[in-house]
Amino acid sequence: MDHPLASRLRDAVERAARALEALDDAAASRAPAAGKWSPKEVLGHLIDSALVNYQRFAQAAARGAAEFGTYDQQAFVALQCPREAPWSELVALWRLQNRHLARLVARLPAEALAQPLLERGLERVAWKLPAPGRAATLEYFVGDYLGHLTHHLGQIAPGLGRNAD
Repeated sequence: MDHPLASRLRDAVERAARALEALDDAAASRAPAAGKWSPKEVLGHLIDSALVNYQRFAQAAARGAAEFGTYDQQAFVALQCPREAPWSELVALWRLQNRHLARLVARLPAEALAQPLLERGLERVAWKLPAPGRAATLEYFVGDYLGHLTHHLGQIAPGLGRNAD
């Protein structure tokens, strides 16, 4: 059975991919202001996020627990130099990684989704902290990933940032 979060992820990715493909390489290379990421750098960060979270979700489901390491987003983006990559390649890579991630989410067992994962250190790995009294389950982290994704897509094109919650 397909989890609703998998459907939401697929829908967000397909809707965004069409809009992202419409940007030209020069526009995607320009930062909106000094010290801000260009669309290429934002998408590079989202590529890293898809990779990191695929590992987190798969390990949590397979092991029944998780040790979510953090990653240095500034260093990762700097190392991959997304401004030098063709925009069309970044969009294709991001799209395919998220489609693959959605397939994983669709197959996560209900008991794995409901398993509380972390009690401490959430501020280092979650985009947003769970509401008081809500456990940091795998399902919570999948929803948190989707919120993070749509937030950053909205930085590239404001219309893409809706339905983040």
